Amino acid sequence: MRTLGDLEAAIMDRMWSRHRPASVREVLEDLRTEREIAYTTVMTVMDKLYKKDLLKRRAVGKAYVYETVLSKEAYTAQLMRETLAGSGNQAATLVHFLERLTPEESAALESALQVFPQRTRKS
Repeated sequence: MRTLGDLEAAIMDRMWSRHRPASVREVLEDLRTEREIAYTTVMTVMDKLYKKDLLKRRAVGKAYVYETVLSKEAYTAQLMRETLAGSGNQAATLVHFLERLTPEESAALESALQVFPQRTRKS
């Protein structure tokens, strides 16, 4: 999975914050509160996000309505996992990652580990 470009990220952030399907027009109107942008540009990028399996769509009349395939958290976790897998030395990568956690991030990690079921270790 590739990271998102600026406009792709802006569109996905809007889709994730909606928690419901949206048309290109709805996303366009939201984006226009911050920038000038053409309908066809938004339509093209949303089509690309659909082809990357980040959005799903269904026809409604002559247009499509889009919704996210993954939550933002699931997408981020997938990116993290793929980055770790491609790091070459996963243990060293994790050590560097943990060294750089803020106190808030450390607390979030500790909370997540309390929720995550213990895996059995093989000796």
